[in-house]
Amino acid sequence: MPTFIKPTRVFSDAILDQYRQQGDPVADAVIASVVEIGGAADLRSLMSWLGDTTDFSTATLHPAVQDFFASYTHVPDWADSATMNRGMRFFQKHAQQIGLILGFFSLPYSYLGAKGAQVLWLTERIKNDTVRRLRETGEWVYAVNNPKEWSTGQAVSRTAKIRLIHAGARWFSLHSGRWNMDWGYPVNQEDMAGTNLTFSYIVLLGLRKLGIPASEQEEEDYLHHINVVSYLNGVAKELLPKNLREAFVLHQAILRRQFSPSEAGVGLTRALLNAMAEALPVQANAAGDMNPFGPSRQARPETIRNLAAGEIRFFLGDKYANWLGVPEVSFEKRMVDLLNRFSIFPR
Repeated sequence: MPTFIKPTRVFSDAILDQYRQQGDPVADAVIASVVEIGGAADLRSLMSWLGDTTDFSTATLHPAVQDFFASYTHVPDWADSATMNRGMRFFQKHAQQIGLILGFFSLPYSYLGAKGAQVLWLTERIKNDTVRRLRETGEWVYAVNNPKEWSTGQAVSRTAKIRLIHAGARWFSLHSGRWNMDWGYPVNQEDMAGTNLTFSYIVLLGLRKLGIPASEQEEEDYLHHINVVSYLNGVAKELLPKNLREAFVLHQAILRRQFSPSEAGVGLTRALLNAMAEALPVQANAAGDMNPFGPSRQARPETIRNLAAGEIRFFLGDKYANWLGVPEVSFEKRMVDLLNRFSIFPR
């Protein structure tokens, strides 16, 4: 019986070069309108509101922000609600493992994009306030994978805020005096497409690495759901993979074009490991009898840091781990199992 091969588009250098010079015109226009009236001060005020996950009232905000939330907080026509619900059930079924994968695989994987990592390095918040930034990301991840958040509209509103945060980061990068256009447009469409893959395809690869079985239908459902989220977050529809094979092809194209060692990648990974050393012992010590280090023993930050480094190496492999400056540590499978009880993206 012949094997059915799914069709896939080819993402050529010419196509991706074009998207590398594109931001998010809709969101960028909102930021430009805010700055035109009140300058950088008003933009900073807007960024503060965007970072507040409890306030979604736009009544006192610039008309451009109000118009954006009125016009761009709707699920696209091509989104299939039944498929999205199945994708969210898949996430919830494997939430603990996916939380682990996002922290120890997806996040450092994104740092391998040397040019794209520059915007995170220049904006500095991820390296100076890493634990809080990770918690905010975790809150958003669990929200967009919760059907109740979609029924209330909160999942879409949260994502719209993040879309504008990215546009704000784009504006600040371009006006920092330090941005090199050889890196492409800051938070450009190619990098955004790569980020989409870290939340979808790379998560699925991570589950496979952990030996967690999933059917092709479950994986396709999850891919579709994350595509909808990423579209709402400003990723061009043309860069959303239509199936797993296309996700692989796009992933390989971006990897070939963008992955290389960089100071930014090493620095961001160092900040991530330091954040793990700060946050994970708190979880372990609060776990009481579940504390893998013993109920009367404190989890030492350096021990956690070494365990985290070993886990990242497990997912990335030595070549990419070396590019990110991940320490080489002796690592036992028993310790991997213990560390897997915790996540840097807690609920």
